[in-house]
Amino acid sequence: MADDYLELKLSEFLERSASEPTPGAGSAAAVAIALAASLVVKVARVSRDSWNDAAGVAAQAIELGSRCPTLARDDADAWQDALASLASPHGVDGADTELRRVLDRAADLPLAIAETGADVAGLALLTAERGAPSLRGEAVAAAVLAHAGVRIAAHLVVINLVTQAGDERSARAGRAEQAAGSAAAGALEGER
Repeated sequence: MADDYLELKLSEFLERSASEPTPGAGSAAAVAIALAASLVVKVARVSRDSWNDAAGVAAQAIELGSRCPTLARDDADAWQDALASLASPHGVDGADTELRRVLDRAADLPLAIAETGADVAGLALLTAERGAPSLRGEAVAAAVLAHAGVRIAAHLVVINLVTQAGDERSARAGRAEQAAGSAAAGALEGER
């Protein structure tokens, strides 16, 4: 089981990302989304006097961001389980129910990361549009970070479902990536 990434120093997380199988891309995506959520919270909190919905947006971003450390840890665990199952002599049979369960989990977690990130990206766009103008750059950065995390996670869903054509999770991941991409583009467009 992966460590609680909240307990690691940033330098430790980065070192592990560079040298160990986990945390991997899914965990990195979740961390990017958590950073995006924290930037949304910052801008919304500063904007409370001028934006009636700022407190509600901050609360939503806090809730979404709080999911990310668990998603990062669980994704790392799922990846380790998938690697172990694929390496076992029984893991080569795609019909094996245990392997299917492990691979399903390895797809479900990046999907949860992608959908969480799409929600954060939407809040970031809203914050860029309505938040304090002095922190617009923070809100735009949040939208771009969230989109990056979603794009990574959506790609992982597709990779993990490569043998399951037509799986709805691929379509859901695609919709999450499209929504996050639109939010990031909208936030960046407002900068011009």
